[in-house]
Amino acid sequence: MPVKRKVGVIVESFRKQVREGIHLASQLKLDGIQVYVTHGEMAPENLSKSGREEFLAFVRSQGLELSALCGDLGHGFVDPNKNQELIEKTKKMVDLCLDLSTPILSTHIGVIPEGAQHPVWQVLTEALEEIGAYAENRDCVLATETGPESTELMARFLGSLKTSAIKVNYDPANLAMNEFDPVKGVRDLGQRIVHTHAKDGLGPKNGGPKEVPLGEGDVPFKDYLAALDSIGFDGFLTIEREVGDDPVADITKARDFLRSL
Repeated sequence: MPVKRKVGVIVESFRKQVREGIHLASQLKLDGIQVYVTHGEMAPENLSKSGREEFLAFVRSQGLELSALCGDLGHGFVDPNKNQELIEKTKKMVDLCLDLSTPILSTHIGVIPEGAQHPVWQVLTEALEEIGAYAENRDCVLATETGPESTELMARFLGSLKTSAIKVNYDPANLAMNEFDPVKGVRDLGQRIVHTHAKDGLGPKNGGPKEVPLGEGDVPFKDYLAALDSIGFDGFLTIEREVGDDPVADITKARDFLRSL
């Protein structure tokens, strides 16, 4: 019996207005959506209590669930001069997760330095422990996206934090494009993986780094999904398509590819 995997999409990948993208996700019979909440109509400061209730009702009326929110503010948490403002904004997005009935907020935390003696290691630690403590009290997690550093380094850094609320949003394409093994990375990060992006890419040895349609890049999806199965991952494979001339066609192809495996 094939594994029934939940397949979603980042709404912004359609390059449409938010609700139009949600409607398209419903038409494509996907299981869920992830949506950016860093700016525009979905930002916490622009979404009232009644607006949050109405938006969640709309998503559910389309037969979808929110797999996660995307809270990437574009800076990471590596600059102590910016962190307090970014931390406060992130806390507001954690509150939004609570109101929209999803326990996962994904982001990029910034590049993790190689060792704990590096000053950025401590800057990251302080920021993430503050966010983590806040998220824990709200049954939420902040999921950092994989990519610029090895999964061994990410696992070591996350293991050093005094919080259990900093998890992983696993993007195999980001790893492949940086010449890391996306299958081994699943084993390195294990139970910390709470959400994934379904994306493919080519590394420098194959003309990259660049994103390509699912199944056409360096991510060995059959082995990768088997690795996810081996750690008991039962969360979303959320399609992300950042390039290409026909996003609807690419997302449809990605959906079919994932469901064929």
